[in-house]
Amino acid sequence: MARRTILIEGDETLRKKSRKVTSFDARLAELVADMFETMEHSNGVGLAAPQVGILRRIFVMDVGDGPVVAINPELTAFEGEQEELEGCLSLPGLYGFVKRPEKLRLTAQDVNGETFTMDLEGLGAVCACHETDHLNGVLFRDVAEGELFRPEDMEKAEEDDLNAENDD
Repeated sequence: MARRTILIEGDETLRKKSRKVTSFDARLAELVADMFETMEHSNGVGLAAPQVGILRRIFVMDVGDGPVVAINPELTAFEGEQEELEGCLSLPGLYGFVKRPEKLRLTAQDVNGETFTMDLEGLGAVCACHETDHLNGVLFRDVAEGELFRPEDMEKAEEDDLNAENDD
């Protein structure tokens, strides 16, 4: 296993649509292992292959319920809506609010090419949507409500608001 370099916004690879995986071999298994190591080292909960420069329809995630490998994923059966704060390893330090489904169904293949289906909700649904967007060349900046921000900017704005109230 090896850590891979995570591409940062501005790299044109992040804006390209990924191709379907057709070969389920040792190279794919190695890529998936590398992606998990890279994600964990970066304190992420999800990572898509384009983020490490590979234009294939693969993402990995672990939102606390165990690792998930999704190859050639399809999202269906959307229910409800949630608006959550999201960040991205390819946009380091930036956050924004994004509306995503509360629940969805993920159908994908594992590293052996076996098809599986799982129902996701909450953070799992958010992560699956976020990573699938990467496979389509979409960054969370494109779907965020309003401007992205850095937490320290929000803290300063809140502090300035509090100081302004105390001056009155």
